Amino acid sequence: MQILLSDIARLIDGKIIGDPSILIHGINSIECAKAGDITFVSSPSYHKKAGTSHASAILSEREIKGLRKTFLLVANPYYAFARLLSYFHPPRQPIAGVDPRAVIGQYVLLGKEISIGPYVVVEDQVQIGNRVSLAPGVFVGRGSTVGDDTQIYPNVSIYAGVQIGKRVIIHSGSVVGSDGFGFTPYQSKHFKIPQVGGVIIEDDVELGANVTVDRAVLGNTIIGEGTKVDNQVQIGHNVTIGPHTLLVAQVGISGSVAIGHHVTLAGQVGISDHVQIGNNVVVGARSVVTKQIKDNEKVIGFPTLPYQKGLAVLSSLEHLPEIRKEIKKLKREVKKIK
Repeated sequence: MQILLSDIARLIDGKIIGDPSILIHGINSIECAKAGDITFVSSPSYHKKAGTSHASAILSEREIKGLRKTFLLVANPYYAFARLLSYFHPPRQPIAGVDPRAVIGQYVLLGKEISIGPYVVVEDQVQIGNRVSLAPGVFVGRGSTVGDDTQIYPNVSIYAGVQIGKRVIIHSGSVVGSDGFGFTPYQSKHFKIPQVGGVIIEDDVELGANVTVDRAVLGNTIIGEGTKVDNQVQIGHNVTIGPHTLLVAQVGISGSVAIGHHVTLAGQVGISDHVQIGNNVVVGARSVVTKQIKDNEKVIGFPTLPYQKGLAVLSSLEHLPEIRKEIKKLKREVKKIK
């Protein structure tokens, strides 16, 4: 594949500084780019590397002074880079059709141009939208729905009564609709509380590998439109997550938590049950949230503190042994004075 730089500029609404007639054959990192490649610079820290790159053109927010290169200037280089990656490496389209080794139940509605791989099991009364891809080993439980253009990778389990929207991506090993962790003590035993609710995954959500989304006790566990979930995240029963939220790897969310829109939970964040987190909140890595966080706050730690204060506390931990020794020493001196 090759394309003129001038055509790329039209594709991503960029401005060329240099030669618009360069033929671009691919896109690559600034270190690995070769002649015919286009690369990108999204931070001043890469300006020095840009000077030694063999790329034929550089995506950048502005021209780098003193560098004799052809630039393609865009408002957001990283976003433009993502669009070009999609252009040069379009997703592979699965072959339409139902593999004869798949098992399809009764009263199943199948959309147009679907792809159902070998050893897929679709139970009764399931609705599958248009252009849906179910990779080998996928299980879709009774009464579930899968919206148009959704892609479900191998060995995903979707329990009964789950609603999945359009353009959803679910990666291998994920489980959607398993029972929530609900038990009540009775006569020194743990009595299981039936989990009879459902799960709603709205449009344009992506679930990474080995994500688990528990069904609700009553009502629904809801993942809002455009939310992106990284690998090995646990979402408990009756959790509601607003649109366009990011959950990074190994986040654990207890039951009945309410999370607003455009929230970021960094890696290994834990959230106690029934906590409410507002809109546009950022929670730093390995924090534990045990109480409400209001809109637009940025917090870190356990217990969570305002971000800068929390960083100061964390950076002080390594000095605690010396501080303890100093305090003991001062106590002895005060005692002598007395």
